Amino acid sequence: MPVQAVAARVEEFLRAALQPALLHPGDQPIALRAGSFRLQPHSRGLLIEAWDERRTLARRITAVESVSKGRLVLRFESFGGGNGLLELVDLQAPRAAPSLRSAARHLLRERLRRWLGRQFPAWRVHEITAGADLENTLSPVFPRALIRRGQSAWAVLAAPSAREHCDRALTFGLIWLDYLRRREKTPVLGLALFLPADAVAVTRLRTRHLTAPVEIFAYDDDGHEAAVDSSDNGNLIQDLPPASCTAAEPFLDHWARRVMLRGDVAAQARHGALSLQIRGLEFARLTGGAWYAGVDSPRRAHSEADLLAAAEELAALRAPGASDRNHPWYRRQPEAWLEQMVRSNPTAIDARLRSSPLYGQVIEWAACDRVVLDLLAIDSSGRLAVLELKASEDPHLPIQALDYWIQVRHHALSGAFSQAGYFPGLTVASLPPRLFLVAPALYFHPSTEAILSFFSKEVEVTRVGLAVEWQRELRVVMRACGAMRPDRQFS
Repeated sequence: MPVQAVAARVEEFLRAALQPALLHPGDQPIALRAGSFRLQPHSRGLLIEAWDERRTLARRITAVESVSKGRLVLRFESFGGGNGLLELVDLQAPRAAPSLRSAARHLLRERLRRWLGRQFPAWRVHEITAGADLENTLSPVFPRALIRRGQSAWAVLAAPSAREHCDRALTFGLIWLDYLRRREKTPVLGLALFLPADAVAVTRLRTRHLTAPVEIFAYDDDGHEAAVDSSDNGNLIQDLPPASCTAAEPFLDHWARRVMLRGDVAAQARHGALSLQIRGLEFARLTGGAWYAGVDSPRRAHSEADLLAAAEELAALRAPGASDRNHPWYRRQPEAWLEQMVRSNPTAIDARLRSSPLYGQVIEWAACDRVVLDLLAIDSSGRLAVLELKASEDPHLPIQALDYWIQVRHHALSGAFSQAGYFPGLTVASLPPRLFLVAPALYFHPSTEAILSFFSKEVEVTRVGLAVEWQRELRVVMRACGAMRPDRQFS
């Protein structure tokens, strides 16, 4: 392709782009600002040079591979004689997003290769990939590897810096470890995780309650990594608020008590506000001394009739026998609906549980993004029980449930629940709580058993599977202990 034609395409792209950048495989994008790049015709192509505070890139462009809005793929010839592709992208163009994601994954994979060379110099990288494997729930977001030395092997996984990925790294790491242990003929001893430095503490706390060896390495923005002391878990235990902070009774005024006579209205207090809900969805809120009614666009309520009207409108659409099950109010917040069902009949989950009191979201576990709801109950012997509720398939349910179990365990062993006024008149046993994972039976993720197989025996887990029509009736159709298969049920 003539140099003039290549130069014309490149210059046209740069003029049209709002935020042009150069993407080279294995590197972060280099922003192409005035004074940070240069184009120069060359006898064998168009020379492009770009630089920032940390690096300089020079390539000889020989052809335009493809053109699309916000993206220009160029073929280059390196000065050593090799060939390859690089891209010009407009960072503000939506179509550039796939290129940026691909570049970020490639960069993390190549960084992982370098980290393994430094941290495991005597080990051979047998496999390294960032490809998707949907059958085995292996995400392309997390580069993974298998390293070997003699007859031993380790599974390896790296997490991107985004918080939502860091929180899920241990889940995918354990899935990868389980997959390799089933696939390989030689022992895969444990799991090595490479995490951003600010995400290490949470994972380190979780690994104390796993049976598999997990080594953690922290990396910074510049890609420098270091081994982490696994014995130092920091202080991630959240304070236990007084039980009075979760009690709705002090907030109930005349309007609220009248509305609750309907029988399908529940009240919850949090952060100084009172929420009125039907099957887990809020229709009214008392805050700052004023009532607001409505689901999507709450308005100031001027009478008890305003609250009743909002309740009746929601109740008609959010009911087990609703004619329109695709209505947003029917489908919204299914975990909250499930919570109300369990609150009304906790003995359906386990006959030993007391019907009251039950506490919801006692500890706000702020170190990760929780997508499950929980209830804290007590059984007839005084032992606490954590009920983690999920109405859809989620591979991260076991690890997120473990987070909450760790918090409750700490306060149970220290006697903090009685001191804070929880379970009045009852003796709270100083024992680790039991953990119940409650979900529709068909919606437990296939990886759940594999992940639970790595939990220590101290974490006593029961999976409780509900019938499909759980909105109508809380009926248990499957009960399994720990990582046991559902066909090995117990009572």
